[in-house]
Amino acid sequence: MEAFRPERRFDWPIASFLVGYHLALLIGLPFYFAHNTPGAGLIAASVALLFLSEIGIGAAYHRYYAHRCYKLHPAAETVLLFLATLAFQGSALKWSHDHRKHHAHLDTEQDPYSITKGFFHAHVGWLFWKAPPFEPSRVRDLLKNPRVQFQDRWFGPLGVGANALVFALVGLATGEWLGSFVLAWWTRLMISHHLTWFINSLAHTWGSRLYSRELTAVDNFAIAILTVGEGYHNYHHTFPSDYRNGVRWYHFDPTKWTIWTLSRLGLASDLRRYSRAVIARRLVDEDRKVVLDAASRFASDLRETIERNIQSASDAVQAKIRRVAEAAAELDRLRRERAPKRSRKRQRLELRTRLRDARHELREWGRLCRKVLDGEVVTA
Repeated sequence: MEAFRPERRFDWPIASFLVGYHLALLIGLPFYFAHNTPGAGLIAASVALLFLSEIGIGAAYHRYYAHRCYKLHPAAETVLLFLATLAFQGSALKWSHDHRKHHAHLDTEQDPYSITKGFFHAHVGWLFWKAPPFEPSRVRDLLKNPRVQFQDRWFGPLGVGANALVFALVGLATGEWLGSFVLAWWTRLMISHHLTWFINSLAHTWGSRLYSRELTAVDNFAIAILTVGEGYHNYHHTFPSDYRNGVRWYHFDPTKWTIWTLSRLGLASDLRRYSRAVIARRLVDEDRKVVLDAASRFASDLRETIERNIQSASDAVQAKIRRVAEAAAELDRLRRERAPKRSRKRQRLELRTRLRDARHELREWGRLCRKVLDGEVVTA
């Protein structure tokens, strides 16, 4: 396996910690449950801590530090950084460094947790080997952040201290000290680790590739539920600076909801998102690739006609989408400049007209794609 190249050095401290606590839980949990029945309060506290620590990883480490998807008030940043520290996944600086490298070199030799090296390597195996030299140029912005610097310098004591604190609080609240240690601390930590690791492994293996079919990253609703919204991974790798992973209203993305709520409270701002027009154009591009590939089944003379018609239809729908984007941008400009109501009303009508035209063109495009995929010859 590529992960076990001889020139790489085994990381004994990290490997010993990961293997050691997993073995301890594997042996200890059956004994604990054989002699103890955890109360509802302990279970609720453990689940709540798991959820909050995963929100910290998603909202702080991932979408704020690694991708700069939004701006965060220092007070909210401190709270989210504390929650992420509970997850004990390394400092924000090193986590973001590795994640930015993952995006820059996805599925290549330089990808720290490339799925091309195997599921185990992407999930956890990459942590057993000492990382290549740290590249400050990847995280120059984070090196200027005093909170990130402090957490990185003192991560070990901070991580142990934060987990000891919540262990004590849960123990005091429930009276179940052993259960707090076993469940609220270590079992919660193990589950948190594997849920985050699933994003590197399972979210590059099982699901759909709607936005970028050439990437290993996939979208999967089940993974999104497990990872507080990080399962829409194909979208994320296609539009990495969007503060959302789940872009539809029905997508399960508590991290997105947390960031949006913080913005309503004045604790977050400049939430970056891609417009519907940009996303729609990307989807049409991906449809076109699939349909052109399917057209290769036809004879050469028919294939040329089909390809020409597909390209023409694609250009037409892209033009309609651009017109919608232009109309929306003009309406937004009129609102910002507080233009007369008559002008804004006229522009809203223009936007509705263009939206109606675009929807019609998209329906026709969908019918055309289905015909080719079903093996029908499209000559007009």
